[in-house]
Amino acid sequence: MIVTLIIVCEVGFWVLLAAGLAARYPLRMPRTGLAILLMEPLLEIVLLVVTALDLRNGADPSWKHGLAALYIGYTVGHGHRTVKWLDGHAAHRLGGGPPPVKPPTHGAARARHEGRVWLGTVVGAAVATGLLQAAAWYVGDAARTGSLEGWMHTSWRIVAFHGLFALSYALFPKKGPKKASAGDLTKSY
Repeated sequence: MIVTLIIVCEVGFWVLLAAGLAARYPLRMPRTGLAILLMEPLLEIVLLVVTALDLRNGADPSWKHGLAALYIGYTVGHGHRTVKWLDGHAAHRLGGGPPPVKPPTHGAARARHEGRVWLGTVVGAAVATGLLQAAAWYVGDAARTGSLEGWMHTSWRIVAFHGLFALSYALFPKKGPKKASAGDLTKSY
């Protein structure tokens, strides 16, 4: 049931996002669209409550509960950025707004951008770890909560891997496009 609810929450996220953006731009109802977009966190609250009830009713903590915590953590860490990015594209394509600002493609600016995205992963892992630890305390039986501890370690391995990926942009920055010098312009004639 938990896996089904995670899938329903993910589909619901995209449905609410599409409905909110459709109300904001093609239907020209920005307040209604904002209200719809603000309902998205309710999906995670429902998932959290159902997961807690499942554990309270005696379900053995398993990978499903760990996946639910990681899903909620990811949404907290990256959901706002995702909605903001899609809102910018919808405003441009559907609302006649300016094109959204693209992330930097090279140099220190790209490294800073990747570092900010990585911080979202850190926030997500911290939220997931907090939820998993709360679930372990709630169950109160260390013999039954081993899978939850495994998911805590998984979340921090993801942070480490993403951190190495983000750090690579600082250690090996991509060079920007070469600027043509005055000598290069005269050679082409």
